Amino acid sequence: MLELLAREAPVEHFEELVRQTAEEGVSEGDLAGVVAAKNRSLEVRQLFARRQQREAGLSALVDTARDLTQPYNLDSLLAVITRRARLLMGLDMSWVSLPDDDGASCVRAADGHASAITVGFRVPSGGGVGRHAQQRSAPFWTPDYMPDESFVHNEAIDHVVRSEGLRAIMAVPLRHEHSTLGVLYVADRNIRHFLPNEISLMTSLADLAAVAIERTRLLEQTRTQVAELTGDVSQAMDSSATARRLHSVHRSLIDLALGGGELAALVEGAAAELGGALLVRDTVSKDLAHTEDFPAFFSGVESTRVDNPLIDRICLDAQAVGGLVQGDDGAGGVLSACPVTGGTESLGTLVLCGARTPSEEQEQLLGLVAQAVAVQLLMQRSTAVAEGQVRDELLHDLLHVSQLPPGQLAARGRRLAVDLSEPHVIVVARPEGGSQSRANAWAASYAHRLSGLKYVDGGHIVLLLPGDDPAGAARVVQRELSAVLGHPVTGGAAGPADAPDDVRHVYREAQRCLDALTVLDGTGGTASPKELGFLGLLLSEKQDVTRFVGSAIGPVLDYDHQQSTELLRTLESYFASGSSPTRAAELLHVHPNTVSRRLERITDLLGPHWQEPAQALEVQLALRLHRTRHLLADGDGVRPPGQALRACGASNTP
Repeated sequence: MLELLAREAPVEHFEELVRQTAEEGVSEGDLAGVVAAKNRSLEVRQLFARRQQREAGLSALVDTARDLTQPYNLDSLLAVITRRARLLMGLDMSWVSLPDDDGASCVRAADGHASAITVGFRVPSGGGVGRHAQQRSAPFWTPDYMPDESFVHNEAIDHVVRSEGLRAIMAVPLRHEHSTLGVLYVADRNIRHFLPNEISLMTSLADLAAVAIERTRLLEQTRTQVAELTGDVSQAMDSSATARRLHSVHRSLIDLALGGGELAALVEGAAAELGGALLVRDTVSKDLAHTEDFPAFFSGVESTRVDNPLIDRICLDAQAVGGLVQGDDGAGGVLSACPVTGGTESLGTLVLCGARTPSEEQEQLLGLVAQAVAVQLLMQRSTAVAEGQVRDELLHDLLHVSQLPPGQLAARGRRLAVDLSEPHVIVVARPEGGSQSRANAWAASYAHRLSGLKYVDGGHIVLLLPGDDPAGAARVVQRELSAVLGHPVTGGAAGPADAPDDVRHVYREAQRCLDALTVLDGTGGTASPKELGFLGLLLSEKQDVTRFVGSAIGPVLDYDHQQSTELLRTLESYFASGSSPTRAAELLHVHPNTVSRRLERITDLLGPHWQEPAQALEVQLALRLHRTRHLLADGDGVRPPGQALRACGASNTP
């Protein structure tokens, strides 16, 4: 027996020795002694084997500890841990699960032949040996997973276990200090009872793995922080250089503005720094200055105004947002618009057109250029206020009876860059609060910017502005002056006037529109004869019936003329029948569906609100006026007034 132990013979040799002894016919007592010696020898052999196994495990654990000290990233480290665990225990599979960002446990690394347990598999938290190991903060194992009822099963985990054919499974929590970082699993496809030294070995490996995982995480965090700090230092250095450059450019632009330079020169200098084309537009969509190449970006427009809907829209967006707005220029380039403000007052918009999206430095520089442009515009306003007295006297003479002939008044206007032979509108604005001096200063600057004139008549501000849209001019004045004063502004407007003699008459019409707003409780709004409808026709000194009829039913007249239809006649019959399509069809001797289709077409032409009381009244008045004019012009163009009125009354129009 000792010789067999000495040469580490297999177990079969010990059994063979007992068999030979029994064949030699020894006594039962001697045979029992030989069997006892064999058993004791096998115990010694097993003890030596366990010691060798423990020594091999400890040696492998030391190698594992040495391996885990290498500078791995987290995924590589977990792959090393699972491979070492499987080889250390001599099992079929091993894997590690760690909690992800939402708290669920997810397999981060796996080793061994597996098809279901792969990286990314989410381990349910409702059962399994891993849950028990985490709850107990100690290793938990089962020799045969499926029939074992000592723990709570989970259907998803059971399905994976069956798919892989696993039997024996051990789960060891990865604990570091007082927290659990995850779970280390080992498994075999045979039934296996794990020995205490194997459990101890796995616990030691899990402790080493937890320390390595935490160290790797801290190392990655440190690397990330170092990279961020390095980036911050580099960014700070770049920002410092950028700030110095921006300060230098800003100072030169401000010096140019304060030195009395032209706005065009300032824009050209800023465009060179920004590397694009620049446009400065005021609050009423008038181009104040732009670089020579700016119109070239928009199909070669050669005019004092870059007429492009993209420019109009982005300027409005910048004013609405109160900050930088970017958009596509429609040709592969980028538009950037920045509002130009002086304090709380909007002065206009600065538009940059470039081939690519501006960098952060260019965006900052664009804001600084907008400040320089604001300084330039405010200085121009101050100049306009200084010259305002001469301009005020001219408008005073135009509004009141003047001893000067119209030719001299027109010459005075030309000297002030005001061409009175061109269409002009009158806006009479009445502030409902705020500083009157501030309102006067704004009006002087506004009129100067638009090549118009300003006059203060009591508490009213009278503006003579170029253009032929009194309603639009009144709305712009009301909106901007209200923003400056912080109080509502009521405005009446009229025009256009094409000669110096017409200014006085247009002024009276605008004043009547303002009075009409006051009577109608329209304080804070604007109105012109066109907007007042038939009231504007009554208030006007020159009743423009054609314009009133055209504004009320013009689209219907044009459609009948172009398509040879009878929409106008249908409209008259509709009102004559008390707005009844059926009765109108009887009057027209057509089917009611025909009337309905015609009314739908009328709605398309006049808008969805033409049957509401206010608009319906204007439509009926326009029908009456149109019919009367038609009767007066019928035949030879001469008809007695009484006959015309009788014919008009016979039309059944209300």
